[in-house]
Amino acid sequence: MENKPISNINYKAFEGKWYSLYSIPTLMDKHWKQTTETYTLADNDHFDVYTTYYKDGKPEEKSIKSKLFFDEEKADGDMKAQFLWPFKIGYWIIELADDYSYVVVGHPDEKYLFIMAREPKMEADLLVHIIERCRQKGYEVSELVSQEHF
Repeated sequence: MENKPISNINYKAFEGKWYSLYSIPTLMDKHWKQTTETYTLADNDHFDVYTTYYKDGKPEEKSIKSKLFFDEEKADGDMKAQFLWPFKIGYWIIELADDYSYVVVGHPDEKYLFIMAREPKMEADLLVHIIERCRQKGYEVSELVSQEHF
């Protein structure tokens, strides 16, 4: 299977809260747990993203704001995340449920992976199938870690 962004996304349906269930984390979010991301469509060219998380062993909730840009001239799933201006990193939506109940976010170089859902848990069989498709696309799924949602 080819690692590539999906073509069509209904951005209004994508809006809202997502629970990050499993990830191959980036350096920034390596020690985050119970992460949620809330996407709000803004200016028809990006999402404002509000992320909440807990750091390993710390009781207080933390948060960060970022932006997720899309480009009309590229596939809908080919986006760029910006946590610190002016730097942007590749953010590819490589799989999205028809009912927008889960999403898989990858990277052009298979560096990181996020399996997110609208609920803090996912059916085990579905998760196994998603992970297998990610493996076939070139991701090191042995590096996936749980976000420990309860």
